[in-house]
Amino acid sequence: MFVQPANQLNGEVSVPGDKSISHRSAIFSAISDGTATISNYLVAEDCLSTLQCIEQLGAKITRDGTTVTITGCGIDGLIAPTSDLDCGNSGTTARTLAGVLAGQRFRSTMVGDESLSKRPMRRIIEPIGLLGASVESNDGKLPMTLGESNLVGKEITLSVASAQVKTCILLAGLYASGETAVIEPTPTRDHTERMLAWLGVDVSVEQLDQGRSIAVRGGSRLTARDINVPGDISSAAFLIVATACLPDSSITIRNVGVNSTRTGILDVLRLCGVEIDISNAAETCNEPVADLVVSASELRTPARLDGAIIANIIDELPILAVLGTQLPDGLEVRGASELRVKESDRIDAIVRNLRTVGTVVDEFDDGFRVHCSNIVGGEVDSFGDHRIAMAFAVAGLLSSEGVTIRIADCTDISFPGFFETLGSLVR
Repeated sequence: MFVQPANQLNGEVSVPGDKSISHRSAIFSAISDGTATISNYLVAEDCLSTLQCIEQLGAKITRDGTTVTITGCGIDGLIAPTSDLDCGNSGTTARTLAGVLAGQRFRSTMVGDESLSKRPMRRIIEPIGLLGASVESNDGKLPMTLGESNLVGKEITLSVASAQVKTCILLAGLYASGETAVIEPTPTRDHTERMLAWLGVDVSVEQLDQGRSIAVRGGSRLTARDINVPGDISSAAFLIVATACLPDSSITIRNVGVNSTRTGILDVLRLCGVEIDISNAAETCNEPVADLVVSASELRTPARLDGAIIANIIDELPILAVLGTQLPDGLEVRGASELRVKESDRIDAIVRNLRTVGTVVDEFDDGFRVHCSNIVGGEVDSFGDHRIAMAFAVAGLLSSEGVTIRIADCTDISFPGFFETLGSLVR
C-alpha cells in the first residue's frame, strides 16, 4: 500500500467500535442470562476470534454487519468445546477468556497464530493459579489448557499494570468461592468494572492510598442488556495526529469513547499542543462518549513520557512516535518495555521504520527518543502489526515522497476500512 503526501485533512467521520469494549461485550454476554444486542461491534479479525470462541462454548450468535446478537448461557451454562479454541492473533481473546475457562467443570485448550503463540501468558497464569486454577501451557505461552478447578477467592495484587490481567482475574473470581479482589497499584482501563456493573454484578471499587481495589463475589449472575459500543479512541488517535500536523486541517470524529482511563492520549496530545475540543458529551451503557473536533495545531515538545501514564497510552505510542518527528525538540518515551511483547516488537518496528523513512531516532530497551526530522519516505514493514501499519500511513501523509507499507491489510485487525476512511479526509 502506497500512501502519498497530503496537503490537508477535512471532514467528518466515525471510527470503528472500541476493540476492548467489543471483546468484553461478547464474552460477558456469553455468560449472561438472556439475549443482548451489541451495536457498533468491531467486525475485525481479533473480535471475530472472540465470537468464534464463545460460539464453540455454547453461546448463540447472529450478526448483521456491525450488529451482533448473543444469547448467553448464564454463569454456569457453558459447554465443553469439541475442538481447540482458536484465538487467532488476539491477545485480548486469550487473556480475557482464560478467566472464564479457568472456572469451568470441563477442560478446554486455547491456541493462536504464530505471533500470538509467542506472547507471554504467565501474567495471567500465575494470578489465576493463586485462585486454584489448573493451567497447562507451553512454557508460559499458548497452547494453554484450563478448567476442572475449584477456585477460591483471594486478594491479588497486580505485578503488571494490565486491564487484560485484571479482567481475567475478576472473571475467574465469578467462578470462585467467596470474594476475589484485584489490587492495581497503577489504575488501568476500567471497561470491565463498568460493564459488569451494567450487567447487574455488584462490583466493589475502592480507592486506595496507591491505586485501587476492585472486587466481585463468586456466583454473581449477569443479566443480558443491550450494549452500544463507542468509537475507539485508539483508532481516532491516528486521524487526530494527521490532522494536527497538516496545515489548515480540521476534522470531527463522532461518538468516540472518552472514558477517563483511556483519555491519557488526549492529555498527551494536548501537552504536545494539539487542539482538541470535546462536544456532545453523553453516557451510553455506562461508558462516556463525545464528539472530538481537531484542528491543525502549533506543536510543542512535552517532558519525557514515562511512569504511570504509559499504561494508559501503550496502544497509542506508535502514532506518538510519528508525531515526535514533527515536534520542535522531538519526543522521548521510557518505561514502555511492554511494547516489546505486543503484536510485534513495537519498539524495534518503530525505530527501524522511522530510520527507513529518513528520520533520526534512538532506541532504548524500554522506549525510544525521536528527534525532530523531516519524513522523506520509503518502504516500511508493518510486521503484520495493525498499529505500526496505521502509524506509518500517517507518516506517508506527512512525508515528502510518500511511504509504501508492506502487509498493509493488517489494519483490518482493529480498523476495517482504515485507508478508505483516511482517503475520504484527504484534500
